[in-house]
Amino acid sequence: MTQYSDHHGPEGLRIRGTILVVPGRGETRATYARLGRRLSADAYRVRVIDAPALDAEDPAASLTGFAAELAAAVEGTASEDGVVRPLVLVGADSGAAALAALLGRTEPPAGRQPDALVLAGLPGPSSSIGAVADTWDHELDIRTSCPAHRGILTQDPQVRRGSLNDAIPDAVLDAAHHGEALPPTLLLVGDSDPLADHEALARLAKSAPLARLSAVHGAHHDVLNDLQHRSVAAEVVTFLETLRNTLRPLITVRSSAW
Repeated sequence: MTQYSDHHGPEGLRIRGTILVVPGRGETRATYARLGRRLSADAYRVRVIDAPALDAEDPAASLTGFAAELAAAVEGTASEDGVVRPLVLVGADSGAAALAALLGRTEPPAGRQPDALVLAGLPGPSSSIGAVADTWDHELDIRTSCPAHRGILTQDPQVRRGSLNDAIPDAVLDAAHHGEALPPTLLLVGDSDPLADHEALARLAKSAPLARLSAVHGAHHDVLNDLQHRSVAAEVVTFLETLRNTLRPLITVRSSAW
């Protein structure tokens, strides 16, 4: 069984960039099949890896091992011309925390540095509490209101039920929310996400050199896979396209509805 899930763009189109997706607690690569298909349809090379293993006893060693896994996964996407840039890392939940903690350091890890990050459902510093869900239905309610996504999670035997009760190491969460050297970053958060600290995310967006904070109305913790997944995927693609314009939107919208 392969350690990656790959999604390739339409045949004959020039690849516009490389996207590496890092799942969160309890999730599998299959959790992001829909997102992978949608992003690859826009001619991006998409690879989904496994969620990071974060050891509360030695979080620094966990991040070092995670960095090595990222480097290997990125190199594995290389064509004859090398890795197609921009290289963008997308993380959800603990995947987002691990990416932010790793790449917010003033001394980045060895290997190819990403051109941008997408951090989706980054848990707040206070979310590493005890039980947050006492039943599977309760965990699903925290994650999503999308019937299709609830079905995908429920029917996947590899999804770890109760995983949102697993604490993310405090050192990782603290580093994630205080990164000093993040690359251009899109922060995605559902405004109904009970695990998010919206004030902390606003501070992170303000302190990062180039950041965009997008709140998704009505979305829950699994913001990449909730009812609004089409709009969220479009927001990710819009962000990817703005990388060529220092995060300035290429289109200005004015609407009589506002």
